[in-house]
Amino acid sequence: MDNFKSFSDKYGGAIIGFLIGLILSIILLCTELYKIVIGIALIVVCIYFGNYVQRNKENVKEKMKKFIDKL
Repeated sequence: MDNFKSFSDKYGGAIIGFLIGLILSIILLCTELYKIVIGIALIVVCIYFGNYVQRNKENVKEKMKKFIDKL
């Protein structure tokens, strides 16, 4: 019994996360909601990228200049 308790204490969160992820993936694939999720994820990534570029203009300019010079 101690082995099961230590196993569940150590990996309980991972098992629960796996089960929730499995259920969500089945729901997304069966109802084709994955298209909406991918769209939202793409929007969030673009927002993050735009914010990063705005806050680090000089670093981005220098990195782009180095990249173009390599080509």
